[in-house]
Amino acid sequence: MTRVIPMAFAAATLASPVFADNHASGDPAEGEQVFRQCRACHMIVDDDGNNIQRGGRVGPNLYGIVGRTAGSVEGFNYSDLMVTAGEQGLAWDEESFAAYVQDPTGYLQETTGESGRGKMSYMVRSEEDAINVWAYLASVSPAPES
Repeated sequence: MTRVIPMAFAAATLASPVFADNHASGDPAEGEQVFRQCRACHMIVDDDGNNIQRGGRVGPNLYGIVGRTAGSVEGFNYSDLMVTAGEQGLAWDEESFAAYVQDPTGYLQETTGESGRGKMSYMVRSEEDAINVWAYLASVSPAPES
């Protein structure tokens, strides 16, 4: 019979990367800290109107971003590049999100093959921070529909 010592199990679990709903490999707690910079423009409000993170309204609500088609939040005025990216099939996952938030306009130009500017001017400084923010967003959002 194998005995799992609860403290050892908890320590091992906390030391390893979190994999929220099979959609994130980063650390949600670290991502929540980094997200403080994102709150200047973005909020996270669930479908019932509950504030998960109060924030600005310059950027779209990031609740439910996992698997969401780019440029598809109802009523939000996206850049032409973001709309085109969504029309071309871009749906947010960890890899695309991390690349986008590190160079928003460059990523959209490369993805769409078109020139223009994205609306997001802030850039996350490191890939690790970007992946951690993704993990945080995945942890507070519903699982994407399959």
